[in-house]
Amino acid sequence: MDSGQVAEALPAAVETPGPRRSRSLYPALLVVCSLTGWEAGVAFFRIPPYLLPPPSRLLLKIVAEWQRILLHSWMTLQVVLVGFLLGAVFSIVLAASLLRFRGLADALYPLLVSSQTIPKVAIAPLLVVWFGFGPTPKVLVAFLVCFFPIVIDTLTGLKSVPQEVIWLARSMGARGWDTLLKIRIPAALPNIFAGLKVASTLAVVGAVVGEFVGSDRGLGYLLIQANGTMDVQLDFSVLIVLSLMGVLLFAALELLERACLPWHISQRVAHGESRR
Repeated sequence: MDSGQVAEALPAAVETPGPRRSRSLYPALLVVCSLTGWEAGVAFFRIPPYLLPPPSRLLLKIVAEWQRILLHSWMTLQVVLVGFLLGAVFSIVLAASLLRFRGLADALYPLLVSSQTIPKVAIAPLLVVWFGFGPTPKVLVAFLVCFFPIVIDTLTGLKSVPQEVIWLARSMGARGWDTLLKIRIPAALPNIFAGLKVASTLAVVGAVVGEFVGSDRGLGYLLIQANGTMDVQLDFSVLIVLSLMGVLLFAALELLERACLPWHISQRVAHGESRR
């Protein structure tokens, strides 16, 4: 089937709206106000630094321990990226298989849903017993945490194509895999990116959970050390680094989505402007 014929069957792209006011200033102002209030509140109420250190002390702690924090951050980032990429590939393939084979979906979908009721913290010790104290159990925990939202969002996107478009494609000679690769997957990309962005933050959580259970490196291990020595400043510093890691991964996927789906971004912006 010719891709041009398929393009004619799909709705026309939404026109790109005019320039709009950038909203990047709002979160920056909120962060600055929150940090200022935190610093002032600690000073006003004279809270001891070993209970709640002010942001200025946390910054000094990160600067003083930057080599140590950077080393453990790199270890955790590797686990996060590997677990996330494995989860993304497996989830998209699984979602396409569930759509393509109805019997597999009927048998497997309830098991996928029920598997999410099992806490990953309870599974992590078993993975350490089975695979040892290397990176494998940590990657598996990150994988288990992040794959489910990608599966659900991808499957929802694959099913969102109007049935009339599928009938039209079949009338032009398209087969099952043709409609999947040329129609359903392109139409599902907004949903796929939505699942990927959710999973990117969950992968950080999964990696830290795996490091909690059994590890001698990584930010999760550093958190355990900080808690054991009652180093609250190091504890908060690691939490800040973990938050930045999740935000950067989310932002990277947002930029990738903008590059791959400019028409979707334009449509989302137009919808946002219409609600104002």
